[in-house]
Amino acid sequence: MACLTRGVFIVGAKRTPFGTFGGKLKDVDSIELGRIASVAALQQANLSPDKVDSVIMGNVNQVSSKNGPYIARHVGLKVGVQVSTPCLTINRLCGSGFQSIVNGSQEICLDDSEIVLCVGSENMSQSPFVQRNCRFGVKFTQTPTIECTLWSTLTDWHINTPMGVTSENLAKKYKLTREEVDQYALMSQTRWKEANKNGHFKEEMAPIKLTERKKEFLMEVDEHPQGTTMESLGKLRPSFEKEGVSTAGNSSGIGDGAGAILLASEESVSQNKLKPLARVAGYSIVGCDPNIMGIGPVNAIRKVCDANGLSLEKDIGLVDINEAFSAQFLSVVKELKLDMSKTNVNGGAIALAHPVGASGSRITANLVYEMERRKVKYGIGSACIGGGQGIAILLERLS
Repeated sequence: MACLTRGVFIVGAKRTPFGTFGGKLKDVDSIELGRIASVAALQQANLSPDKVDSVIMGNVNQVSSKNGPYIARHVGLKVGVQVSTPCLTINRLCGSGFQSIVNGSQEICLDDSEIVLCVGSENMSQSPFVQRNCRFGVKFTQTPTIECTLWSTLTDWHINTPMGVTSENLAKKYKLTREEVDQYALMSQTRWKEANKNGHFKEEMAPIKLTERKKEFLMEVDEHPQGTTMESLGKLRPSFEKEGVSTAGNSSGIGDGAGAILLASEESVSQNKLKPLARVAGYSIVGCDPNIMGIGPVNAIRKVCDANGLSLEKDIGLVDINEAFSAQFLSVVKELKLDMSKTNVNGGAIALAHPVGASGSRITANLVYEMERRKVKYGIGSACIGGGQGIAILLERLS
């Protein structure tokens, strides 16, 4: 369903600051990150958690915590929803945060729920190493192997291809140079820095209380962004192919974080005196060639625009596409002929990291407030998805 037939409104939109890999949030698991974002979204809406009809949570690497398989249920109970409230964990890889909103919108459109708490959370720093095929013993001559679940998450084993190699495939297809992809990486960092300086993340931020060396402090700013220059980017070696263009500096950062989007039906908005921030107008999910999975947003964005009778060029005031890799992002920009003055205006995952289950929630939250700042009617958030998919969500600002 690319066009929603019933009013679905965002009444709360919050996210935690994103931590860098092995950084300040390495000991805060996905459940706690999700809880913090969820509490902030409920408080923003001034809504009691017992009013929530359903909790839907996007999370990818569920072995990152011993509670991982229970993550949605545990977040719901920790937040304070009723014991009778159902909770669901979903996984559409990098689109999981968006997918939680899609599922929540569907529940409201089907009259299954009136208020849905949609969460995306990931702690990539806690991705464990595992030893498979040992439960029933190992032969005397065999040496057990240890597997990195983080690397497994970032590799499509159906085609035996790491995500980074798919970005190189796109770079070749769209004839992108190393200089081009580095220039965009610098732009992402610069735009994040400018947006942060101007306070553009304050409305969406749910600060986290942390303790370091027995002293408490409040983490309110993303940890991953760095003082990048073209010179420093140019010194980095290609990460995936010897003559490739994708490096650690022009790829999304590995990180930790969560976001929460609170959805409500038109009736519940009125009954609970909620203040809508935006309307979820539509969504689209498509498949594509796994070898160029990063191009997935192209047809997802086209499809949601077509279903709603909108022109991407004329009607969509803001576009935010997850920056899995600079080469991937620029391929989508080239294919859709996007106007960079209204695309990823506050930077993206290259600057602030890409906790895979959380990025869709972060993008949605940022879009809500940026659309209001710029007074644009429509905005689209989108992401490519490992395995060859794309997802897009269409938001409408309420005048």
